[in-house]
Parts: sequence; C-alpha cells; structure tokens
Amino acid sequence: MTIKVGDTIPSATLVKATDAGPEPITTDALFGGRTVALFSVPGAFTPTCSAKHLPGFVSNAGTIREHGVDEIVCLSVNDAFVMGAWGKSASAGDKVTMVADGSADFTKALGLEMDASKFGMGIRGQRFSMIVKDGVVTLLNVEEPGAFAVSSAEHLMGQLA
Repeated sequence: MTIKVGDTIPSATLVKATDAGPEPITTDALFGGRTVALFSVPGAFTPTCSAKHLPGFVSNAGTIREHGVDEIVCLSVNDAFVMGAWGKSASAGDKVTMVADGSADFTKALGLEMDASKFGMGIRGQRFSMIVKDGVVTLLNVEEPGAFAVSSAEHLMGQLA
C-alpha cells in the first residue's frame, strides 16, 4: 500500500552521507519533532536528477526553510558513498541532507518503489516530494512515470506559500 497524507512514516534505518562517512539514522530521529521536506530521486548522477531535481532544492533551500521546514532531505536507492559524492558535486553542503536507502527497504515500506530493471538500475524509488511534520505526511507529490513536475522544489514552494 502506498503511503498517503495523514499516514505516519514507517520506522526504518537509513544512512546519511556525512563528511566523516556514512552515518546510520532512524526515520524516528530524522522526522520526529520537526518538519522535513523529503524528496526522492530514481538515482544519483542520473540526468534529470542531476540537472533539475537536486539543484532545484539546493538553490531554493533558503526559501523552503522560510516556510517552516527544518531540514531538506534527498533520498535515493543508492549507497551513502554515492550520495555523499553526488551531494558534493551538486554543492548540497548544509542545504540538503543526502540520505541513502541502499536496499530500498524504506522506499518499499512507503510503497513508492519502481522496477527500473529495463534500464539496468534494478529496484529504485519513484520520483516524489513530501512534507513530514513530526513523522506524519502532510503533503505528498508523486510523479507519473518519466515526469518531473510535481516533485520539484518550485512546485513544493508553491504549496508551502
């Protein structure tokens, strides 16, 4: 079943990319007691993700935070080393937290996985964005396959305004 507005984020352990290396973080710690803008990409360093999705959140981080968002998190079914390298190449810095869901366990628990095997990528996450307040989804934007519109930083900012 796919997560929806009003649902609680499932408990899982993800891996945050940090300057000191991979750092496990639970979804309870990541989403508890605060407001988080979470967006998911099918893969680090892929064309749309690298040219539009991540850069949109990096360049608009200040505006998004002005709307009460405590942290912006980029999620992908990749490993933390790849997410860390991608974050550095995109100058994510302290603007966007890069988080890996290497085995897609969290993505599957959300019901937002997709099979990209025909592209040689295996199971990945769908492209989406959401706002999570104290562990509860308050806004959810899931893209149609191949699309990039409703999960963008610009669309999310319009919803937060």
